[in-house]
Amino acid sequence: MTNAFSRLTRRALVFGVTMLQLLSAPSFAEDAYPSKPVRILVPLAAASTVDIVARKLAEDLAAPMGQQFIVENRPGAGGVIGTSELVRAEKDGYTIGMISSNHVINPSIMKSVPFDSLADIKPISVMATVPLMLVAHPSLEAKSAQDLVAMAKAQPGTVDYGSSGNGTALHLAGVLFTREAGVEMRHVPYKGTGPLTNDLVAGHVKVGFLSVAAALPQIQGGTLKALAVSTPTRNPSLPDVPSLAESGLPNYSFDAWVAMIGPAGLPQPIVDRLYTETKRLLDTQKVKDDFAAQGLVVVGSDPATAETFFRDELKKHSALVAASGTKPE
Repeated sequence: MTNAFSRLTRRALVFGVTMLQLLSAPSFAEDAYPSKPVRILVPLAAASTVDIVARKLAEDLAAPMGQQFIVENRPGAGGVIGTSELVRAEKDGYTIGMISSNHVINPSIMKSVPFDSLADIKPISVMATVPLMLVAHPSLEAKSAQDLVAMAKAQPGTVDYGSSGNGTALHLAGVLFTREAGVEMRHVPYKGTGPLTNDLVAGHVKVGFLSVAAALPQIQGGTLKALAVSTPTRNPSLPDVPSLAESGLPNYSFDAWVAMIGPAGLPQPIVDRLYTETKRLLDTQKVKDDFAAQGLVVVGSDPATAETFFRDELKKHSALVAASGTKPE
């Protein structure tokens, strides 16, 4: 009886140790990552800047990582619907997501967001920034940002600027402009970038911010004129157009961005693998050229830097929304 009990005890101990080893060694599964296709959730519509970046990444990651990366669009509620699905996903690396500046703006313009914009995500990389361009209809007398500021100071509250909607990045870029310039301008919100662009071209609203990619065809076609870029330095696509920092607003700096995230709790080895392969691609001249053609500037920040960036952006946009007077809806 004693020997039989000892054998059972030893077997139980061996089984227990084995189970502990398996449970305490997640690297076994992570070392094989990925062993099946990976979903990239895009919380915005197809053909959006975020979608374009995601599809480029999906195409280029397949070979080095040995699996397909499949983009799935989940648009709606300014990115909240798709990101909600992401934060609920399994923390195994087979569902990752791409987000934009909306992610840090939404908490300030929505009464309720069903997740914490920082605590419920795992930053992987800020992949690229999306520079903006201050543009005007050709009929506007102002030929530069300085002229626009002078006009707005001479006619307080009568110069309009359009945006893609209350609390959007294009609106907040305008809020920062009026704050830095010390002027009062009248905000005209549209329901998206398309309607805004159409009315800028038609001259129904004279001034607004657009992404460089959206503005470039209009500028080249003569339907809009460029006044300044929103970034501290000039944009290679339009090297003759000064920055707002050069145009009398030395502290002005604003751009949108695209970032890769996972759900909170995503194991660090998986985060590191995704970041390493993404960074390697972003450092290639081909990807830099492809992104530049879309008006994007490659960043490729590491996960720790991305986390700090998100925190800073959340504070920055919260202050701009407050300054804009936009009420949560």
